[in-house]
Amino acid sequence: MATSKAAGSTRLGRDSQPKYLGLKVSNGETVKAGQILVRQRGAKFVAGPNVGMGRDYTLFAQKLGVVQFTKKKKVNFNRSSHIVSALSIHE
Repeated sequence: MATSKAAGSTRLGRDSQPKYLGLKVSNGETVKAGQILVRQRGAKFVAGPNVGMGRDYTLFAQKLGVVQFTKKKKVNFNRSSHIVSALSIHE
């Protein structure tokens, strides 16, 4: 015979692992080549000069320099436009 009553089990106890998305550097910060600048889902931030974009939309530095944030007009598939943030690196 059991010494204690069996505990119930939950059906809602699952959660996904954190993905640590977002900005990894700030404006005016010096970065090295290959350093990650932004982790994102979709192209919320777009790549400017000396910045590369990985297949999961991660932005990374392609050469040594200083990070600069700018605004850029982006045209959608239906010719409407909106403004997105662009990252570039200047020496």
